[in-house]
Amino acid sequence: MNNKINSTQTVDKTKKQKTYLISTWGCQMNEHDSEKMAGMLDGMGYACTDDIQHTDLIIYNTCLVRENAELKVYGNLGELKALKRDRPDLIIAVSGCMMQKKEIRDIIKEKYSFVDIMFGTHNLHKLPQFIANHNQTSKMIIDVWEEGGEIIEGLPVQRKYGFKAFVNIMYGCNNFCSYCIVPYTRGRERSRNPKDIVNEVIKLSKEGYKEITLLGQNVNSYGKTLENKISFAQLLRMIDKIEGIERIRFMTSHPKDLSEELILSMKECTSVCEHLHLPFQAGSNRILEIMNRKYTKEKYLEHVNKLKKEIPNISITTDIIVGFPGETEEDFEDTLDVVRKVGFHSAFTFLYSVREGTPAEKMENQVSDDVKRKRFQMLLDVLHPINYEANKKYEGKVVEVLVEDTSKNNKKVLSGRTRTNKLVHFEGNKDLIGTLVNVEIIKAKTWTLEGKINEK
Repeated sequence: MNNKINSTQTVDKTKKQKTYLISTWGCQMNEHDSEKMAGMLDGMGYACTDDIQHTDLIIYNTCLVRENAELKVYGNLGELKALKRDRPDLIIAVSGCMMQKKEIRDIIKEKYSFVDIMFGTHNLHKLPQFIANHNQTSKMIIDVWEEGGEIIEGLPVQRKYGFKAFVNIMYGCNNFCSYCIVPYTRGRERSRNPKDIVNEVIKLSKEGYKEITLLGQNVNSYGKTLENKISFAQLLRMIDKIEGIERIRFMTSHPKDLSEELILSMKECTSVCEHLHLPFQAGSNRILEIMNRKYTKEKYLEHVNKLKKEIPNISITTDIIVGFPGETEEDFEDTLDVVRKVGFHSAFTFLYSVREGTPAEKMENQVSDDVKRKRFQMLLDVLHPINYEANKKYEGKVVEVLVEDTSKNNKKVLSGRTRTNKLVHFEGNKDLIGTLVNVEIIKAKTWTLEGKINEK
């Protein structure tokens, strides 16, 4: 994913205002990090631009979870070489998860020596200092912290939208799934003080925000590192009481920490949306153990049954990895069995790719690419009809939609999401962006719904 932070600021050419462009790869955590960097740059007098040819500062905020994102960063950096040669005053910075690996920093130093600044996930708050130091010395700056320090509160944020917002509740991860690089790039779990979270949400409510998404690598373990222990379920209830916030979402949830207390909070909190992203990754207990996921297929299905019992209209989405080392046909059939039994509304599906530095990298019995691709197609053949049938149940219903944007191809068509996180397209005036409207669903597709505004 390559997202660019947009700003409502305009460039005053008479004052030769400096501009910046941030490109982001990866998860919502990375997106929110980019919003913070944009906020700091706005405070320094910079303005956002999409004009890569004439901007004064380019920041690539990188991801290391998927190989494809890593390769895209290298490709995009290569394209900047000529630009830097023609405009030596241009500042090029690379941040994010890729920078947490010394081997990658060394590659950039050697092959992309025109890069001016490299910093990681733990010290993005030092961005203004990095820029000032580079302007004074013109030397390459490399500043990466191996571990996160004290959580920095109060950073300015230039949010992508004016009606929905990301709110970090914790940083880092303690799970060490054998395929995952996140604990090595984001560090150990650190929870924010609940008062700081609540105050941030109150401020967002006063500014007119209608929806917030609480972010953490595993939100279900929120509060465990605090001196005064508080559960994620308790935090949800606190935020649910804040007036003005219509919708609360959160991600990501680890199945091993999904509690009955949390399920009841989701049921009873009126602002919490009826949607849960609950990655199961694989259906085989043998593979789950090798993955170090700390739950079983049976426990996962038990969670799903409880969720559906307490919240009948909930939509459950997931992540699935195909072709993990040692995966047999029988293991893969267990994955398909979970897909059939749960009836996921959608899923992020991945071919397993080796991530350097993870335990899975050195595992024997790596599955061949041909087998991976074959199983991947089999998974999609099972998954897509289930997704479509889940969407078909919406036909004829009137649902509440938060209008997010206009269609790229047709400005008369709006798009937004239901509380269950379904993407809906319908005709309407762009003045409705940022508002909640009732939409009658007239047609279901595999990934989206089509509707019309309900005037009643």
